[in-house]
Amino acid sequence: MQMVIIGAGNVATVLGSQFREAGHRIVQVFSRQPAHAARLAGSLQCGHVSRWEDILPDADVYLAALSDDALRGLGGVLSLPGRLVVHTGGSVPREVLLEVSAHSGVLYPLQSLRRELGPYPDIPLLVDANDPDDRQRIADLARSISGQVREAGNEARLKLHLAAVLVNNFTNHLYVLADEYCRAEGADFSMLLPLIRETAGRLSRIAPGDAQTGPAARGDAATIEKHLSLIDNYKDIREVYTLFTRQIREKGKV
Repeated sequence: MQMVIIGAGNVATVLGSQFREAGHRIVQVFSRQPAHAARLAGSLQCGHVSRWEDILPDADVYLAALSDDALRGLGGVLSLPGRLVVHTGGSVPREVLLEVSAHSGVLYPLQSLRRELGPYPDIPLLVDANDPDDRQRIADLARSISGQVREAGNEARLKLHLAAVLVNNFTNHLYVLADEYCRAEGADFSMLLPLIRETAGRLSRIAPGDAQTGPAARGDAATIEKHLSLIDNYKDIREVYTLFTRQIREKGKV
C-alpha cells in the first residue's frame, strides 16, 4: 500500500519504519515542523511537506500519529474524501476523523514507543473503524506488521489505555522516584535492574495478585517503620510509599 504519515514523532517514526520494512511504500511525511518532517522522511526515503494543502490526495492509507488535541482538530484542516484515514490514539474515539474521511478508524499500538529504543518486538495493535469493510482493511494492514491484532471499540480501547497508563507511565514514575532517591543517598540504581526485569517477567507465569511480595504484603510493621524513617525528607516518596503500603495491606485482608 502507498502510505502518507501525518506526524513525525515517536509513534510515526516507529510505525512508519515497520510499515516500510513490511513492504508498504511510504510516499510522504507531513509535519508542521519542517526539520522533523525532513528527518523522518530521510529515514523512510520519501518526500516531506509542512503545509496541509501539500499533502498528497491519492495515497491508499493516511496514518495520523498526532496528539489527541491535534486529532480532534484534524477535520478543520484536512479533507481526504474516499481515502482510508486512521489515527493511533488510545483514548480518542474512532468518529473523530469522520470530517476528514467517511473511511476512517483506529490503529492503536498498545506499547510505549520511543524512536531511539528500537527495534521493537511484536507490538499489540488494536483496530476499529466506522465501517465494517474499513475495519477489515485496517486489521489486514495491522497484521502486516504485528501478530497481535485485535478489534477494540472506543470503550474497550479507552479502558486498556487507562490500564496501560497504570502499568507503564505510573510504574516508570516509581522508577524515577527510586532513581532520584538512589542518587541522593549514594546507592546504585542499576543494582535494581535485575529485580525490575524479574518482577515484570513473572507476570507471564502468574497473576499480579499472586506475585505481590514485600513488607506490606507480609504485614511487617517493623520494616515499614524503618523505611518511613529513611524517607522523612522525601515528601513525594513518602506519600507514594504510605499510599501503596495501605492499599497492599488492605488487599491482603480480602
